[in-house]
Amino acid sequence: MLIHPQFDPIALQLGPLAIHWYGLMYLAGFITFLWLGRKRITALNDPQINAKLLDDLLFYGVLGVILGGRLGYVLFYKAAYYFAHPLEVFAVWQGGMSFHGGFLGVLVAMAWFARKHQLRWLQLTDFIAPLVPPGLAFGRLGNFINGELWGRPTDVPWAMIFPKVDNLPRHPSELYEFALEGVLLFTLLWLYARKPRPVGAVSGLFLIGYGSFRFLVEFTREPDDFLGLLSMGMSMGQWLSLPMVIAGVSLMVFSYRRAA
Repeated sequence: MLIHPQFDPIALQLGPLAIHWYGLMYLAGFITFLWLGRKRITALNDPQINAKLLDDLLFYGVLGVILGGRLGYVLFYKAAYYFAHPLEVFAVWQGGMSFHGGFLGVLVAMAWFARKHQLRWLQLTDFIAPLVPPGLAFGRLGNFINGELWGRPTDVPWAMIFPKVDNLPRHPSELYEFALEGVLLFTLLWLYARKPRPVGAVSGLFLIGYGSFRFLVEFTREPDDFLGLLSMGMSMGQWLSLPMVIAGVSLMVFSYRRAA
């Protein structure tokens, strides 16, 4: 039986300044985005997408992630609570971010960015899609270090006890998400995007891949205690992932038919 190491969430203390592991994971994700983005620029050789544009793109993406992630959490997960306590919407230090909300925030930010730079929206999302999974992987490592978003009780040989929760062996679902939404999804997208594809196809594959992997992992992840399982025994994460898969399949079909 494995036991969660209970890492200190603070990676480095410099006097009154505390540098948290989770913050370092975000930083690693941003650096990897820029590094891989430059490789994509070289491979694509698209005069409309250059290194200067990449730096601005990251800035807009970060805004989309933060604003969309927070609003998504507020609306998807605890709408009644925040409508009753509206000022706490801004209390981000208390935690509460939604990937699906952040994803929608990024889509809006990319639409704004594409219009500003006279680019096609799907051209832009195709470019960034392979750059996103490493950031997701680092984020899930941050969740694991913090001992949060743990899994459901299980008797599998690699089950892990999270002492801050209880003494039940549980799925290390954060590591499942690291492997699937991070490593495997990146590998699939990076290899797929190496060859020319119809506009929108790479974005479609991202939607299918993330939505499918998240849907599967949710079967092992402990549902939010304030929500539990919803209709048909599915979690909120699963209900939010299903539209991603449907949209991804539709987008890929549309992209290939339009290119035929």
